[in-house]
Parts: sequence; structure tokens; C-alpha cells
Amino acid sequence: MASISLKYKSKSGNLTAPGDVDPGAMIPLATTTLSTATATITFSSIPQNYEHLQVRGILNNSATDAALMTFNGDTGSNYSRHRLTGNGSGAGAASGVNNTSIAINGLTGFQSTTSVYGPVILDILDYVNTSKYKTIRSLSGTENNTSGGIEFNSGLWMSTNAITSITFSTVSGTWAQYSTLALYGIKRAGA
Repeated sequence: MASISLKYKSKSGNLTAPGDVDPGAMIPLATTTLSTATATITFSSIPQNYEHLQVRGILNNSATDAALMTFNGDTGSNYSRHRLTGNGSGAGAASGVNNTSIAINGLTGFQSTTSVYGPVILDILDYVNTSKYKTIRSLSGTENNTSGGIEFNSGLWMSTNAITSITFSTVSGTWAQYSTLALYGIKRAGA
């Protein structure tokens, strides 16, 4: 027998009844799975009625372990980023300012292999807020039997424009067939 969970609604101070249950805060907006190798993946015409965005996926590129992310087609020197890395035997850090994209490293991790896909979860905060610059944070990594690594990246797009498109390109080579990215909208609190 299926169970129904009830959720306490703080707005009205009562429990919801079946049929009035919140479907969740994350709404799937778009998913792309590559049928052939390509150098860029773009989400365009992004709806403007969420508070945050999240991108989840798995990527493979045997030429590089990094994705370059830009917003609204802006390739000016308007991006900065920080990164922390770890691989079980050491840790590292790096940063960059006035870049033409935000580099998200650690996605495939092993440039020499075509069979390892690296997962990524990436948050884009306050993407429609026109009063501040846009920030991102991501967690990515890979495991290749006996070696692997993890990366935490943060980034900044120095623009107050609302984000309407996101492009992920490669430093070199192409994203392999079956690389997948999914875009989610995260509801505003109390919405």
C-alpha cells in the first residue's frame, strides 16, 4: 500500500491534505544527453521564475578535465573563480580573476581515458536578481579504479543581468557521446 506523507505548511499553520502536497522545491527544466560528441552544451531561454538554478550531470572529455561556463553569451573578462582540490594524497588550491569564463575543473579528471565520466552538481544562486553579481558553487570529481579526485569550485559573474542562458564549453576536444547535463529551477522560499 502506498503511503502519503503530510507536510506542515508554515504559512497557514496546518497540515496539508492529500492532493495539496508540495511536489518539491526542485523543478526539472531541461536535460540534454549527447548523441554525438560536441564542444558546447547550452541551456537557453531559461525561465525567470525561480530563486536559484542547479545543474547536475556527468561529462567526459578525454582531452581535458575542465568545463568553461559562460552566461548570456558574455565572453568578456567578467568572471572570477576559486578552486579547492583533493586526491587522497594531497590537496591544492587555485584562483583566477578577470577571466573570460568560469572554469569548472575535476569533471573527467583523467584526460587519458574515454571511459570515465565525472559527475558534477553546480548551484547558480540568485540568477534573476538584478541588484547583485551572480555566484556559483560546484562539486565535481572522478574515480578511476585506483586514482581519483574531488574539486570544489566557486565562481563569480560580474554582471547584474538576469541569467537567461548558460553555455558549457571545453578547453579542448569535445564532450563525449552520452555526456549528460540536467537543469533544475529551485523555488523561492514560501512559493
